[in-house]
Amino acid sequence: MELAHSLLLNEEALAQITEAKRPVFIFEWLRFLDKVLVATDVKEKQKKLVEQLTGLISSSPGPPTRKLLAKNLAALYSIGDTFTVFQTLDKCNDIIKSKDDTSAYLPTKLTAVACVGAFYEKMGRMLGSSFPETVNNLLKSLKSAESQGRSEILMSLQKVLSGLGCAAASCHRDIYKNARSLLTDRAMAVRCAVAKCLLELQNEAVFMWTAELENVATLCFKSLENSNYGVRVAVSKLLGTVMATALIPKQARATLEEVLELMATGFLRGGSGFLKSGGEMLKVGGSVNREVRVGVTQAYVVFVTTLGGQWLERNFATFLSHVLDLVSHPRATQTHVEAVYSRRCVSFILRATVGSLLGEKAQIAAAKDICQAIATQMKAVEAVVNDANTENKSGAADVSASQHVMVCALQELGSLKLLSSISLSGLLETVTSVLLHPSMAARLAAAWCLRCVAVALPFQLTPFLDRCAERLNNLKTSPEAVSGYSFAMAALLGGVHQCPLGIPHAKGKMVVSIAEDLLRTAAQNSRLSLQRTQAGWLLLGALMTLGPSVVRYHLPKMLLLWRNVFPRSLKELEAEKARGDSFTWQVTLEGRAGALCAMRSFVAHCPELLTEDVIRKLMTPIECAMTMIIPSVIKAHGAHLKASAAMVRLRLYDILALLPPKTYEGSFNALLRELVAEFTLTDNSANTTTSLLRSLCHYDDSVLLVLLPHGGICHHTFFFQRMFSHNYFIYRLQMLDHFAECVKQAKGVRQQAVQLNIFTAVLTKLNLNFFIFLWLKGLAENKSTLGPEEVRKSALTLVMGALDNPNPILRCAAGEALGRMAQVVGEATFIARMAQYSFDKLKSARDVVSRTGHSLALGCLHRYVGGIGSGQHLKTSVSILLALAQDGTSPEVQTWSLHSLALIVDSSGPMYRGYVEPTLSLVLTLLLTVPPSHTEVHQCLGRCLGAIITTVGPELQGNGATVSTIRSSCLVGCAITQDHSDSLVQAAAISCLQQLHMFAPRHVNLSSLVPSLCVHLCSSHLLLRRAAVACLRQLAQREAAEVCEYAMSLAKNAGEKESINITETGLEGVLFGMLDRETDRKLCSDIHDTLGHMLSSLAVEKLSHWLRLCKDVLAASSDAEKKDEMDDDTMFTTLGEEDKSKPSVAPRWATRVFAADCLCRIIMLCENANKVHFDLALARSAKLRNPKNDLLVLHLSDLIRMAFMAATDHSNQLRMAGLQALEDIIKKFAAVPEPEFPGHVILEQYQANVGAALRPAFSQDTPSDITAKACQVCSTWIGSGVVSDLNDLRRVHNLLVSSLDKVQTGKGSSSQLYRESATTMEKLAVLKAWAEVILKVTQFDELPPDSLITLVQPELPTLSRLWLAALKDYALLTLPAEFASQLPPDGGAFYTPETIDTARLHYRNSWAPILHAVALWLNGTGFNASETTEDAPAGISNPQNRATSIMLNPAPATPPSTKSLQEINKDRMHLILGNIVIQFLCSPRPEEPVEHVMSCLEALHTLLNSTCARTHIAEDQLLGVELLSVLHRLLLTCNPPSVQLLVTGVVQQIIRAAQDHFQEKRNTLNEEDAKEKDTSTTVGEGGESGGLVPGKSLVFAAMELLMFILVRHMPHLSTKMSDSPSHLCSRTQLPEESARLVAATISILSDLPTLCSPAGCMTILPTILFLIIQVLKDTAVKTVGNQVPLPVTATLQGLKNIVTLPMAVNEEIQKQWTNIIRSTLAKSRPLNSVPILDEVSMLTAIALFLWSASTEIIGVQSLQNGCMNRFKAALNSPDPWVQAKCYQLLLSVFQHTNRALAIPYIHSLAPMVVEKLKSVEKNRPNNKTELLAVQEGIKVLETLVALGEEQNRVHLLALLVPTLISYLLNENAFPSAPVVSKELHEFALQDLTRIGPLYPHAFKTVMGAAPELKTRLETAVRASQASKAKAAARQPPPTVHSTPTIKLKTSFF
Repeated sequence: MELAHSLLLNEEALAQITEAKRPVFIFEWLRFLDKVLVATDVKEKQKKLVEQLTGLISSSPGPPTRKLLAKNLAALYSIGDTFTVFQTLDKCNDIIKSKDDTSAYLPTKLTAVACVGAFYEKMGRMLGSSFPETVNNLLKSLKSAESQGRSEILMSLQKVLSGLGCAAASCHRDIYKNARSLLTDRAMAVRCAVAKCLLELQNEAVFMWTAELENVATLCFKSLENSNYGVRVAVSKLLGTVMATALIPKQARATLEEVLELMATGFLRGGSGFLKSGGEMLKVGGSVNREVRVGVTQAYVVFVTTLGGQWLERNFATFLSHVLDLVSHPRATQTHVEAVYSRRCVSFILRATVGSLLGEKAQIAAAKDICQAIATQMKAVEAVVNDANTENKSGAADVSASQHVMVCALQELGSLKLLSSISLSGLLETVTSVLLHPSMAARLAAAWCLRCVAVALPFQLTPFLDRCAERLNNLKTSPEAVSGYSFAMAALLGGVHQCPLGIPHAKGKMVVSIAEDLLRTAAQNSRLSLQRTQAGWLLLGALMTLGPSVVRYHLPKMLLLWRNVFPRSLKELEAEKARGDSFTWQVTLEGRAGALCAMRSFVAHCPELLTEDVIRKLMTPIECAMTMIIPSVIKAHGAHLKASAAMVRLRLYDILALLPPKTYEGSFNALLRELVAEFTLTDNSANTTTSLLRSLCHYDDSVLLVLLPHGGICHHTFFFQRMFSHNYFIYRLQMLDHFAECVKQAKGVRQQAVQLNIFTAVLTKLNLNFFIFLWLKGLAENKSTLGPEEVRKSALTLVMGALDNPNPILRCAAGEALGRMAQVVGEATFIARMAQYSFDKLKSARDVVSRTGHSLALGCLHRYVGGIGSGQHLKTSVSILLALAQDGTSPEVQTWSLHSLALIVDSSGPMYRGYVEPTLSLVLTLLLTVPPSHTEVHQCLGRCLGAIITTVGPELQGNGATVSTIRSSCLVGCAITQDHSDSLVQAAAISCLQQLHMFAPRHVNLSSLVPSLCVHLCSSHLLLRRAAVACLRQLAQREAAEVCEYAMSLAKNAGEKESINITETGLEGVLFGMLDRETDRKLCSDIHDTLGHMLSSLAVEKLSHWLRLCKDVLAASSDAEKKDEMDDDTMFTTLGEEDKSKPSVAPRWATRVFAADCLCRIIMLCENANKVHFDLALARSAKLRNPKNDLLVLHLSDLIRMAFMAATDHSNQLRMAGLQALEDIIKKFAAVPEPEFPGHVILEQYQANVGAALRPAFSQDTPSDITAKACQVCSTWIGSGVVSDLNDLRRVHNLLVSSLDKVQTGKGSSSQLYRESATTMEKLAVLKAWAEVILKVTQFDELPPDSLITLVQPELPTLSRLWLAALKDYALLTLPAEFASQLPPDGGAFYTPETIDTARLHYRNSWAPILHAVALWLNGTGFNASETTEDAPAGISNPQNRATSIMLNPAPATPPSTKSLQEINKDRMHLILGNIVIQFLCSPRPEEPVEHVMSCLEALHTLLNSTCARTHIAEDQLLGVELLSVLHRLLLTCNPPSVQLLVTGVVQQIIRAAQDHFQEKRNTLNEEDAKEKDTSTTVGEGGESGGLVPGKSLVFAAMELLMFILVRHMPHLSTKMSDSPSHLCSRTQLPEESARLVAATISILSDLPTLCSPAGCMTILPTILFLIIQVLKDTAVKTVGNQVPLPVTATLQGLKNIVTLPMAVNEEIQKQWTNIIRSTLAKSRPLNSVPILDEVSMLTAIALFLWSASTEIIGVQSLQNGCMNRFKAALNSPDPWVQAKCYQLLLSVFQHTNRALAIPYIHSLAPMVVEKLKSVEKNRPNNKTELLAVQEGIKVLETLVALGEEQNRVHLLALLVPTLISYLLNENAFPSAPVVSKELHEFALQDLTRIGPLYPHAFKTVMGAAPELKTRLETAVRASQASKAKAAARQPPPTVHSTPTIKLKTSFF
């Protein structure tokens, strides 16, 4: 294929490849040429290129090749020389004129025609002179051409017209005359081509929309008869455009009325014309062909779309009345089916125009017009109904016609769903008036419309319900009112699930009482019996949709009602049959159908309530319904009961299909009899067939069923499938035989008319095959077996027979059934037999039916058995299907065989790899040869291609020769399908390219793919738009930037003609625009994802662009509607060319919600990208450095503005999104300082905007969820610290205060619009917001007197009470289900018992901050506050209101005042600790946010800060143990270090509580038994024995938890770990968080011994000391700045605490104590120390022992020697820092009060110290650290001098003084000496001058003994005095500073 990539055709390479591959090679070359021609200078090679290209014309190229060839030739001439163009044109004309009509010459002719078209399209008027001859030539050959030729010539003519424009005027009439007759051509492709040609013609040919307007319309109507989808699209476009053009003033124009009249003719009379309306209409029975009606419907949409949204806005009233007249015309509604069809058409027209062309304001105006139309109709109907004297017939006809108008108008009104701004009163009056319409269809439409309004405006739901209930009660005597208002109520109840806030619980009770009343009074008035019965059950059925929480309360009543509708026993049933007339039976049957319907609704919507007991009670009426033999009743009372009887059966099957089959096993027999009768049409003379068959055939088979009629409806089939799958084999056999018999009979009956007979046979077969298919599907899904051989045989006979049936849907079902059967049987021999049977059939059969049926059978076998199960038949299957696919005579056979081939490729997977090449080559050959008009074949080829790409998979990335060939073949295949005119084929091509991109992204050329996808985004075909967006979604995941770039390049290069809507906003703007127009859920979801991927990749880089996009969408709500009104003239001049660059409709609310979400995502992305986005100073400097730098903080005002616009919109969803965005902005920007005003933050200037955005959310009529969100934002704003001025803060604070008043109004608020849990949500949100504010306030340690706390303080008494009440509720609601009976019967403070399930969620969201706030309050003042505040709620004016009167004691009998403060506090502790904290921490749910865990732990920590709480927990030791074990369990599941740190804090508090408690005990014991010495021995854990009991011991629980934390951060502490062979102990520095945790853990560990008795202490000390020493060794690592790590500090402190324990003096444990301390000391002196170890820390540990322990314990020789060696090693350390620290520690040891301990160390180490200091003279210090070491050493020597006795002092000074004098510099060396040396000199001199006066006698003696020392010292002193005098002379006189008079209270630094 690479050889084809050259400018000239590589003829050598072409000659070398096989004949079969040449067309592909040529096509690939033409593709390459198409890309490179534009960018190449072709002058030199033009001649040769023209030769090669014209040579190809006569090589019989296929359709795609000729298209490309023509395009390239035209392009070549347009960019190169045009000398030979006329010559080439003549050559083409000669070929066209040729008389050779053979099929072999046809491709050449068609290519010549294509070339002519391309020339004129590209060069237009340059070829002007030759066009009359060309056109004549084309028109002549048009007369004799066959269908392919006709469509090709017409396409060419279209291009000629397009290229020449008005220059071709002379030929316009000829073309029109020749083309118009072909509009009714029998070939659909020709009709499409004519329509496109005429569409091009009408651009210039004025006569088409003036004189010929009527004829064009008539031709279009005729053309639509028996048309397919493609023709309808093309013709409707032509018709709509011509009609619209007729209104645009260029010449004389028709009036709007005339045009609409013309179109109405097509809709009402079809293609019969105006003159023939008499006789012919009578013959056809007068009904219009459906295709015509659909086509005209589409033409209406094209007509309005062409004229544009503004035209529609101005002429809407006229257009509406015209469209509604269509549906009320008697001709449009002759039969019921036709009426339904016409209504669908008119609804489509309205939806497609009003829904997509009008902005929100215009839609509101349209809604008003629709209301007016409805009101007018309703008045007319009322006049007819009230005026009983008029001629009845015409009146009845008017009423009947008006119902269709009502349905269409109300459906459109409901669909507008934006009725928030219409004056609701007028709308409601209009819609509710229709509820009294005599026609049921109109009443139902009105009910649906009301539901739409209520769902759009949830606050209207409850008032609507109340209103309907009230009217229903008032108008009980009118049958229409009962029916209409019950419909409305049912519809409203059904819409409740779409409104998250629901309706009050009491409404359920109201509905039940109304329904009961209707059912009870039904029998009182026969005129109303039927309506009341239906209404009653309908309401009960609708009630069930409210779900278990409502239905639970009414279930007993419902069960009773259901039981009473049916007879109780067989006896009653028999007696019933004998009595009653036809009317009572009708009412009875309707009642039973209604009851079953309500049951079905119950089973479907309340599965939680379906206990075994309830099912048993339900089965009583159901079983009775099963035994009701209805046919006998129908025989007795007439056939008009059939419909009611069928309804009962349908409802019965419906409910049985939902219940488990086990429940009605006993009734299988009777049921099967009924169902068999249904299937074999025993009682049904109307020959119903099932329309579900098509939907149940596999989705992928739809291509085979393109032109199938739809049948009737039959719901029992699903139920049958389920039941039959559970049935016994004996039944199966009997039934299959019975079915086979029915089929034979249906074939054999010859007596009746043949047509009816065949029809009946087909219908029966359809039903039977359908049954078998369903049953097999059921078996396969239940993994069941088929049963004995006979059953299999019988089923097989039925299935095989259907494979040869002429009806395609039957063949499809049979193939599917065969596959399912093979799947169920699962035996290789059976599969082989089936496959072989089909092979034989296919080899011998020549008829289309057998070939198609059996080829599908092969595909289905492979599909259901899978590649492995059918592998051995693969070769034969593939070879047969490949052969069938080449049968060019029958496109149908090709379609079915290629479809089956695609199934086989899909199911075989890698096993198909060997057949990929031949399959691909066949696919390419067919793509290049099959005419484009056979779209089904091309669709199947596209599917095969996709399947092959999937099979080869990731291999496509490879570079091998075969893989490259496969890949390039796939790309060629994709290119051909991409260029096809059919939307489904193009969609298949896109999906193939999408797969290729997934497997081999490098080889898919995005620069051509992306622009083509962008073009498809504007397609009118949903499938194509779906495919394009799905592909873009995948591309944007990986290459978002490239995708956007290529899309923009398309916008720049787009020609005039391409209707691409890409503006400067790029592809993103187009996708946002699509969100407004698209209604398909999958498509919208893909658009959201695509935009999401683009946003993630590009938003940070192109910040301004994305923010502008969001801003445009959010701000557009008002802008687009502000266009000024124009006068008529200007309107008409701009009419046709409405500004297409901008979307004509302002973004709708859903798109704006998405834009607000995008805003939040942009903020998050910027946060993750770079912190500069949130620093104004840095951002400004970055912007100065590079103006392209785009940072978020610079756009803050835009962000605030967008959030403000969204938060104050009229759409509630948008308000929520806006508040969320506002909260995000506050959180992220709260701390950003304002560089120009130090001490202020950037957000301060926006406080007015924030206040204004929040205020509307607190108004009275705002829904609870918005108020709840606004409270959240308020607390964020107040807590953010942005505003420090109290007066400014008050604005937002007042909003929270007003909400707090709302919270206190209690539960039973009168104006209840939503479910009670909505109030719960709002109140808890307020309490949570206040709690968060309190938490923020108390975060600051020191609060200035005018801080926020002054605002919060007054509310605290009220808040604390409400918080405690909320916590009590939460504790009750979290009780396990088995305690449900103990919950208070009338709910809690903030929830009602009915809405308990939804309330739980709200409590779950808000309890944590509330708990923390309560803990803070209790810790501050709460434990001292008695419960007087809780007797009567503060601030509630009504003292009787007990709703929030919270008593924390459950027994109501005891008045609260009797409780002491201690008891109250105990209750509070129980509530908080036991019911909430421990319960929650035991098992936090996985979905609980970690913030809740943190909050809970912080609350616990805060609580334990107070002595009261500590006492409570210490007195009950088991509570402490329980708490510790819960915390331990929490750590096992919840990992973050922040949680672990909090846990250690809480553990510390618990230990502290226990310490205080034991200390108190010991103190009291000591006071009592002051005389006895060892009283305290038993106080503490361990007692006298020292044993700790797990589960009861606090110390044990604490050690367990602490050990877990230590091992988590230092795994080698665990012996299991350190013993494992793979373990390598590595000593590295811990991360900061781990270090803090380990330090905290160690400090707690060292406190534990204080909780034990001496004996207990001995039990735990070994473990504790082992851990401490181990941690010390592992963490004492040398750091860069000689910093001491936190764990080391903690271990040293811990050691000190333990060694100085008071119980060390206890005689009983003296020996043990001594051993423990000694071994610890020994352990802390590692011998083979790793060099990285920090010696200083280890020495400090040794020094600690030496200071703190007694000589007896550590005075042992071996220990002493070890310690001394460590000190010696440190003194010899090369690190001066270690030396300095060693000197310091030695100093402390030498100074020890216990001389016995100090003396051995002095003897051993002092000489070494002296030696080290003496050596300094030769080796002076070079830096500060070395100087420090020397100074510390000198201090040690000085100390020794001081410690020495008087008689020895001279000797000691003789060591010190010479050493110091040796440090002095002589006066010559001093100036040039380094700074450190000078400092040492100064230090020595100062020391000497200090020592002299201290020991004058000894000093003199020493100095006298050595005169040279004396001289040196004197010299140094003189030099020093001289330099001081000099310095004093230079210094100026000191200035006197006055002290400042004002002192700052607060330091800002």
